Amino acid sequence: MTDEVPDAPQDPPARAAAEASESAGTAARTEVPDAAAESAGPAALGVVRTPTGHAEVDAGLERLADADHLPAHGHVEVYEDVHRGLRSALTALDAPTCPRRDENRS
Repeated sequence: MTDEVPDAPQDPPARAAAEASESAGTAARTEVPDAAAESAGPAALGVVRTPTGHAEVDAGLERLADADHLPAHGHVEVYEDVHRGLRSALTALDAPTCPRRDENRS
């Protein structure tokens, strides 16, 4: 016994109609950019940034607001800066908070 299912034969007129329908749908979805939309420039997305209660993380979230008024190529610098800050905050969580057992020996 096999799990293979033979392909159902499709008659040429039905296949041609399906292909024509697909190409018409593609043509209908192709949009010409509106000149007014292009000249509007960057716009804020209006994403609400909820405070986390961790000062470093909240500072990073606020820094993301700087990207709202920048063009797309300027976002990289902001995102990398926020990523560095978040990585630093996570690394600080791994730091020991008290001296290790062998550090207080005389």
